[in-house]
This record gives sequence, C-alpha cells and structure tokens, in this order.
Amino acid sequence: MTTATLSRHSAELIAPTWSTWREALAVCRQSRYLRKTTTIALVIGTTFVTLNQLGAILAGQADAGVWLRAAMTYIVPFCVSNYSILTATRRQDA
Repeated sequence: MTTATLSRHSAELIAPTWSTWREALAVCRQSRYLRKTTTIALVIGTTFVTLNQLGAILAGQADAGVWLRAAMTYIVPFCVSNYSILTATRRQDA
C-alpha cells in the first residue's frame, strides 16, 4: 500500500465527531454514513410502503395523500438513522 492509501484508510477508521450543526451536517454527508442511512431508508421505507400503501397504489386509488405518506415512509427512517449516527458521534467539549 502507498502512504496515501494508508492515510486514507486510517482516516476512514477514525469516527468523526461534531459539536456544531455545521459539523453535524458534515458527518451526515460522509459517504460511508450516507450509504448506510440511504440503504436503511430504502429497505425500511419500501417494506412499510408495501405493507401500508401498495393496495391503494395498485388499485389506482393513490391520491396526493397516499403519495405524501409513501414519501414520508422513506424520510422517517432516513432521519432516524442519521439521528443515531449523530448521537453516537457527538463530541462532548470540556
């Protein structure tokens, strides 16, 4: 491995921390966390849309309310998983 590869690899192993909202957003935007939170949102959201909204969608009865609930079904697990990451990485300043 090259020095650059080792540096990048070791940087990925160190969990980022945050204490300001700007830093918190930077943590959430990191690719390793973004991949995880997006995957969680897609899996959980699709499961719940299938359970709760698929009947109305397939029956052609999906109005704006059904589509809004379907969209929220993806947004909620995305937010919850980001909240979990932020809770785990918050820096407690002295």
